[in-house]
Amino acid sequence: MNRYEKTKIKLDKTGIRTYTTTYYPSIPIENSDKFIVTKTGDRLDNLAFKYYGDTTLWWILAKANGIRGKVALAPSEILRIPGNIRNILEKFDDLNRR
Repeated sequence: MNRYEKTKIKLDKTGIRTYTTTYYPSIPIENSDKFIVTKTGDRLDNLAFKYYGDTTLWWILAKANGIRGKVALAPSEILRIPGNIRNILEKFDDLNRR
């Protein structure tokens, strides 16, 4: 799933193409979540592939853990892996249907 596929494109007054805002749902802690300790070389996209089978879902890991502006992780960080991604993706779709 490309997180931008639902982002709408519009033209501004001068005809320049712009994108609307993409909204992300809050991701509360649930019993199905896992917690891991990161290792050297871990990255959000690789972990998304390992746990979800899709590198484009890295934003779920970032949002759930309050990570902004980086993809690579330091070793020995505790990272939450949300378990119920179906619910997260449904909330994402609902927020971006506008």
